Amino acid sequence: MPLSRRASGILLHPTSLPGRFGIGDLGQEAYRFIDFLVESGQQVWQILPIGPTGYGNSPYLSYSALAGNPLLINLEWLESEGLLSATDLANLPEFKGDRVDYDRVIASKMPLLRKASQNFFTLATSEKVQAFEIFCQKQAYWLNDYALFMAIKEEFQGKSWYQWDKKLAKRDRDTLATYREQLQPEIFFHQYVQSEFFRQWSTLKEYANQNGVEIFGDIPIYVAHDSADVWANPEIFRLDEETGEAELMAGVPPDYFSETGQLWGNPVYNWKVLEETKFKWWVKRIEGMLNYVDLMRIDHFRGFEAYWAVPQGEKVATNGEWLKASGREFFTILKEDLGELPIVAEDLGVITPGVEELRDRFEFPGMKILHFAFDSGTDNGFLPFNYPHNCVVYTGTHDNNTTVGWFEVRSPEEKQRVWDYLGGEATEEIHWAMIRLTLSSVAKLAIIPLQDLLGLNEEEGRMNLPGRAEGNWDWRYNPQQLTSEIGDRLAKLTEVYGRSPEQKEEEEY
Repeated sequence: MPLSRRASGILLHPTSLPGRFGIGDLGQEAYRFIDFLVESGQQVWQILPIGPTGYGNSPYLSYSALAGNPLLINLEWLESEGLLSATDLANLPEFKGDRVDYDRVIASKMPLLRKASQNFFTLATSEKVQAFEIFCQKQAYWLNDYALFMAIKEEFQGKSWYQWDKKLAKRDRDTLATYREQLQPEIFFHQYVQSEFFRQWSTLKEYANQNGVEIFGDIPIYVAHDSADVWANPEIFRLDEETGEAELMAGVPPDYFSETGQLWGNPVYNWKVLEETKFKWWVKRIEGMLNYVDLMRIDHFRGFEAYWAVPQGEKVATNGEWLKASGREFFTILKEDLGELPIVAEDLGVITPGVEELRDRFEFPGMKILHFAFDSGTDNGFLPFNYPHNCVVYTGTHDNNTTVGWFEVRSPEEKQRVWDYLGGEATEEIHWAMIRLTLSSVAKLAIIPLQDLLGLNEEEGRMNLPGRAEGNWDWRYNPQQLTSEIGDRLAKLTEVYGRSPEQKEEEEY
């Protein structure tokens, strides 16, 4: 579906919000950030995937495609309802404000969520119990498997599902029934946490929408191998039937980010089986995402046309091959079942005419990255004068360096090439010059990472370095950094280039 109007917004993952609990959450600072978006004329808040994360803390490797990350739950909200006490929150450790220490956050926050769960079980009013039960019924198609999966995983000290007892790994009916009975308290805990996440997220999203801000979500094409989705639906993935290991692993061949490519390790889909089911799992996944977001970016969209498959046992992505996917068939059925959807295609990397044809057939906007625009000729598709209207332009994404960091490592000649395009001389800071270029482009939607708005360098603000297993996803901003001066400057540029909410109203009138 084409984007309907000119607009702009900020890319900020909720874990990067400020706050006293060591990680950004859905509390007061999230509402303040929405207020900042409104005051600076922004209409979109883009986030990364919000599922529960495992090793490496990557939002792109979640234990569930539709669950929420418990670490994002705001504890003060639970205190206000009597599920936690002031003493509970007074005894928390001191956290660094600029980085998330995931291990310490988990160690302090999860016990408090367990305590809140126990208090809810014993103290909740009949009205709240009924709301919880309705949530569990509506979300049963994924919640039941997820809660059981997490309960069993904890029972086995975090082991991956394919390392469990064979009957359990293969979901023997009697074995599952036994574990459901034995682990009922733990299953309830995970159901409760998800209901609380959904309640807090839905309230925040409603506040955003009422103030003219849409939530722009992110759907990884693949799910983690060690996830409730793969354990509960092994037939739709390319798995070794005997061991449960990924028979074919996902990744990408050598590219801009890595000379050996990227080996993600996720199992690829069994597209033949997905077709036979009329893509039921995928349709339910997209439908479920619409409960969380207003727009959605499908990460690694090119995998719906053809995907890079690496055989089991390989250590790098080099020795893979391209295999055809059933994207056209899937998006046709998706449109038939759910209608026109606000999907953005992450069409970066090795893009072929077939990928472009699939994207354009369904009128999905693609992505443009300014960092990629200046190192080839005038036919470079990332140069703004080559953009179609129906696209989303970024200075950079969560996978890129910050704009200041990107510019700092360029050679003098490469820097001059950028300034030549921007007007011939450095009349403003590089991050503001690139923000101006982003907003002034013909792209319907312009997105700026918050790090670029704040003018941070690589050390101060990089979110992710692709191919690095640890040390990513931990950046946070300080509330004092988000000044009214920055907001006013952004609001002025947003108005100058026709992206403000007031201009939207004039167009509708």
